Amino acid sequence: QVQLVESGGGLVQAGGSLRVSCVASGGTFSLYAMGWFRQAPGKEREFVGGITRSGVTTYYAGSLKGRFTISRDNAKNTVYLQMNSLKPEDTAVYYCAAADRPWGTSRRNEYPYWGQGTQVTVSS
Repeated sequence: QVQLVESGGGLVQAGGSLRVSCVASGGTFSLYAMGWFRQAPGKEREFVGGITRSGVTTYYAGSLKGRFTISRDNAKNTVYLQMNSLKPEDTAVYYCAAADRPWGTSRRNEYPYWGQGTQVTVSS
């Protein structure tokens, strides 16, 4: 079992950038594919992107590709979500999730481990 803690959320102006982090503990981080999801008020949690456990391959929701970048540092047990050109509609709680597999999916129920989320608010 792995525990995940997100951090780095906050308030940012539209057009700005923000990097949120997720630190894992209690497991072997390199064995987990990682995913990022987000949930805005009144909406379902949606897939943002993922990264394989090796970090070689990343994949994103189509609407976010090009603005968001996922990376990981296995030595630090950390996965990052770099968000650029932020828009007000990006406002959400951002969650990281872990799956014990080489690569992840976009399905929430295939990630058994979740962080508590970090709030990202983008002002206009």
